[in-house]
Amino acid sequence: MSTAALIPESKLPSLGTTIFTQMSALAQKHNAINLSQGFPDFDGPEYLRNRLAYHVSQGANQYAPMTGTAPLREAIAAKTEQIYGYAPDANTDITITAGATESLYIAITALVSKGDEVIAFDPSYDCYAPAVELAGGVMKRIQLQPPEFKVNWAEFADQITDRTKLVIINTPHNPSATVWSHRDVEQLWQAIADKHIFVLSDEVYEHICFAPEGHASVLRHPELRQRAIAVSSFGKTYHMTGWRVGYCIAPAIISAELRKVHQYLTFSITTPVQLALADMLREVPEHWQELPAFYQAKRDRLAQGLANSRLKVLPGQGTYFLLVDYSEVSDLDDVAFCHWLTEHVGVAAIPMSVFCVAPFPHKLIRLCFAKQETTLDAAAERLCQL
Repeated sequence: MSTAALIPESKLPSLGTTIFTQMSALAQKHNAINLSQGFPDFDGPEYLRNRLAYHVSQGANQYAPMTGTAPLREAIAAKTEQIYGYAPDANTDITITAGATESLYIAITALVSKGDEVIAFDPSYDCYAPAVELAGGVMKRIQLQPPEFKVNWAEFADQITDRTKLVIINTPHNPSATVWSHRDVEQLWQAIADKHIFVLSDEVYEHICFAPEGHASVLRHPELRQRAIAVSSFGKTYHMTGWRVGYCIAPAIISAELRKVHQYLTFSITTPVQLALADMLREVPEHWQELPAFYQAKRDRLAQGLANSRLKVLPGQGTYFLLVDYSEVSDLDDVAFCHWLTEHVGVAAIPMSVFCVAPFPHKLIRLCFAKQETTLDAAAERLCQL
């Protein structure tokens, strides 16, 4: 038998290193201001960090329950009822996961079988499609058009077939920084009400929403939430992306299937982190309550800093991203422009086309404004020189 290394047959042959990793590495290489990857350059709340140290010191360092610690699940249930007028059962409906990404993965894995069709909206976050492909499903993408990136509901209805099993939605939307309205959620329900279709709702930016009517969660909709999985992220809410803690809320009969995957994927999430987050939710609710104003101020600062530039800023209603149109600056495609911008101007951004399968000819790039004011000002100064 040959001793040569065996080369595995790839289950995801078209995938390489993510654009986020590529651009962050390029930013570091050229000492550029990194507005590409979506993470803050400031720390999370001191109270939360202190509570983590406290629980570690008190010996909460063994396995947590598979579904999550009771204090955290109970605190999530209370917050959900306060915000959305719906109280999920802390024991049967809430599962703590390794970031929102695991919640998305276990939902897709549990619900999608070989040949099932999954409808998603492009531009879409890059972790959806690989999970669908690994589950044997077929992605059907509906292209959203700038600047509003609104869903054409007639087109959506035309995409539904007898094989449609799941619809993946994301609001506030990464990367377009747009949000769904409550009417959008109702139109989704009307389109699938008489069909056996589940909804996976990526709501990780639920507290970073600037729309006057607030965040349109599926959890607000009495009928839709009976077949939906809502996914949230503590990393986004508390500026602690490295803690990798998220959760999903779904009816008990759906959660039971998600947990079958979760228990053999990660089983449980870091115990003292969960307890610290529970304390934060109970004792400092003003943090998430004030988050929209906190990030809107950063959005406005970056937008105002670019007001005299040749870049056109698109309206942003949610997330901590802004889209800018660079068509007056360059004829390069967006991938090439982002490389040029990083190397020659010293600001790293993300090209929008990487979030799409179909051609995306628009000259749009994504900037992250989850940064300190000094970082935003320095980036704006460089971009105004274009």
